[in-house]
Amino acid sequence: MIIIATIIVILVLIGLFNCVCIVPQKQAYLIERLGRYRETLGAGMHILIPFVDRIAFKRDLKEITIDVPPQQCVTKDNIIVDVDGILYLQIMDPVKASYGIQNYMFACSQLAQTTLRSEIGKLVLDRTFEERVTINAAICSEVDKASDPWGVKVTRYEIKTIKPPMSVLDAMEKQMRAEREKRASIAESEGERQARINRAEGVKQEAIELSEGERQKRVNEAAGRAEEIRLVAQATAEGIRTIANAIGESPSGKDAVSLRLAEQYLNEFGKLAKENNTMIIPADLANLSGVIKALTTAAKN
Repeated sequence: MIIIATIIVILVLIGLFNCVCIVPQKQAYLIERLGRYRETLGAGMHILIPFVDRIAFKRDLKEITIDVPPQQCVTKDNIIVDVDGILYLQIMDPVKASYGIQNYMFACSQLAQTTLRSEIGKLVLDRTFEERVTINAAICSEVDKASDPWGVKVTRYEIKTIKPPMSVLDAMEKQMRAEREKRASIAESEGERQARINRAEGVKQEAIELSEGERQKRVNEAAGRAEEIRLVAQATAEGIRTIANAIGESPSGKDAVSLRLAEQYLNEFGKLAKENNTMIIPADLANLSGVIKALTTAAKN
């Protein structure tokens, strides 16, 4: 009797344990009653009928990451590249994800691979590196359309690596090296050209400054000479005017002028006599009295 009672207690405990079902947050449990789908349980505690209801599927409603394995793709220019990626998806309808397809993760991964091969085949090798965003968007759109009957939403797809053959990598490296050397040569030639232009501009500016300085120098010298001539002329005129005033105001001024002219004439004549052995003089200037009389007459006139 004790053994039977113990068995009954154990069965009751097992039944009570199976009656209570606690579903975690962001998960969904699909319940089958006698092998037929009955309901989907959300987060919280639920009561099940022992030996009648059972949990058929447990689905995670959070976003899932699937690593798409690398595969060989042929580009438009017939180059084989290895490409792998990451697929992000989320279950929107647990019932469709459980009963609509056997393994939705495997199906999405295979569909992403086939779509990737198709998209890579439309591009040449150089553009596969440039069109990553376009390829990702195309794969995400195609897989999302195909997975809609499965109750799965594909949020995005990202290409991880694109690996060409080693021969192609070597050729690309040489091409990039040549392109860098070309840019360096162009930059160097542009720098030399700009330096020559700068030096020419400097020489031109220097010549302009020198010519401006020479011009200003000549203008200043001409102005100085003109001022000198003007001052000398003013001084000469002032001296003549003073002499004339003195001669006119003094009664013996004319006699003094005559005497002064005679003295100057004699001095100059004496210089000529010292410098030359032979002289030709006018006949009327031979005697001194005639000379003085002629100078006096000229002064009076």
